[in-house]
Amino acid sequence: MAFTKLSIKSVSADTALDPSTASETDIWTIFRALRDARSLFNLRPGHIQTLQAMLSFLKPGHGETVFASNNSICQRVGGIDERTLRRHINRFVELGFIKRNDSSNRKRYRVRSSGGECISFGLSLTPLLQRAGELIALAQQMENSRRDRIFLRKQILTRLAYLEESGPENSLVQETRKVLRRKLSLPEYRILLANADAECQLLSTAVDTPKTMKLPANDGQTVRHQSRSEEERKDLEGETNIETPEPHHLTSVCDQATSFTTKPLRDWHDIEDHARTLAPMMGIHGNTFEKAKNAVGARKASCAIFIILQLGTRIRDFGAYFHAITMGQRRHQFNPSELIQHMLEKDRLNA
Repeated sequence: MAFTKLSIKSVSADTALDPSTASETDIWTIFRALRDARSLFNLRPGHIQTLQAMLSFLKPGHGETVFASNNSICQRVGGIDERTLRRHINRFVELGFIKRNDSSNRKRYRVRSSGGECISFGLSLTPLLQRAGELIALAQQMENSRRDRIFLRKQILTRLAYLEESGPENSLVQETRKVLRRKLSLPEYRILLANADAECQLLSTAVDTPKTMKLPANDGQTVRHQSRSEEERKDLEGETNIETPEPHHLTSVCDQATSFTTKPLRDWHDIEDHARTLAPMMGIHGNTFEKAKNAVGARKASCAIFIILQLGTRIRDFGAYFHAITMGQRRHQFNPSELIQHMLEKDRLNA
């Protein structure tokens, strides 16, 4: 520990005892700023507790030097050992927050002449006060970053909820939730949000891809919307729906699905059994197929399996697409008969 040569300043007693100095007014504001930004300086909670104890020894109007002994500081911190205290003080000195003004016998005290000249021996916190602007700005940046991370995290969770609703088996959702368990930086959150947005866009595009034929905007369309609920009720009760194609039309167009069976698919019972077998192979859980069956009927759910497999690479996520057209908001727009007819006409044109 080297002795620090002090410069003796001549100050009046009134100035030295003025309780309205900036250092005394803002000392705890500065402390809170350093506490909030401590990670930027690699300071642990123990360092902050030591600094808080040292600040508590300052008296209004008596300057910014701590005269308390190491033993008194250790007791006020909570009983830490003196070696730990020395390490904490050394760290603050290295960072330029504390300056040692040592006396010849290492005691901490102040002497004053009759003319008002003063010499203080102890731990000076003047450097900390001089960096008030820097510390407050850093603390504000940390707070802004914290709020931005929370905001981005909420946005990401919103996107994941949408993707889960469209397809519970979405791999991106599971991977992103694992990453969100860690404390991430702003750039990392932005990357996750961009990936989630891209996945939502792809899902929306995938759902819209096979929908190529639209009903004309006339009175017939209005009547169709009005009778939709009645048709769905009949579909669930009687399993007869004009939106489902004939079995032989479905199997002839969707040859990708029929290639995985060794027996002919003669009726809807055979088609449903084969669709239930294909679903797990396509990443669609068996429970999801049963829920879709209850929602739109066995025929439309089976048609969805056959059509999705036939579209192949045009759909990025089979599970998400299946969920969207059978249980999602777009289930009313899914018409297997029209889609099969369109695919049949396209095959004829390509032939």
